[in-house]
Amino acid sequence: MIEFTLNGKKVQTDAASDTPLVWVIRDEFGLKGTKFGCGVAMCGVCTVHIDGNAIRSCSYPVSLVNGKQVNTIESLNNEHPLQSAWVEEQVPQCGYCQSGQIMQAATLLDSNPNPSDQDIVNHMNGNYCRCMAYTRIKKAIKRAATSTVQHYDPKASSEGENA
Repeated sequence: MIEFTLNGKKVQTDAASDTPLVWVIRDEFGLKGTKFGCGVAMCGVCTVHIDGNAIRSCSYPVSLVNGKQVNTIESLNNEHPLQSAWVEEQVPQCGYCQSGQIMQAATLLDSNPNPSDQDIVNHMNGNYCRCMAYTRIKKAIKRAATSTVQHYDPKASSEGENA
């Protein structure tokens, strides 16, 4: 039995220990915001936060989250400044990579609330967008960084709302 906290709610799974976390999140817990892309941790579509770090869930065995805090895009509750900035800058085209992009960007703003353009490029390197919306993604991150809205704290979200 693997036990962890998913979006503020204690959960457990009997999934095989080598099952990629993305499939447990999607299939067992029904959270469809985390997408499957490449399966080898190269594209960033499946990015989630594990204990506050951006992790590619497609190649991360569920056994490694035992006792940890896992947050998916659903944990942001449409309240994170990045989500508003994404809409304002009209970032999404096909939308497939967007949850991974936002989750990756959120860790940047958590550690660096005023990133330079180069900081953004460096941090987002490896999160691919087939629609090539990189310029809009960078603008949205800059907009969220300068937002007067306080950055979202997943620890302050109400427990279990999204799981």
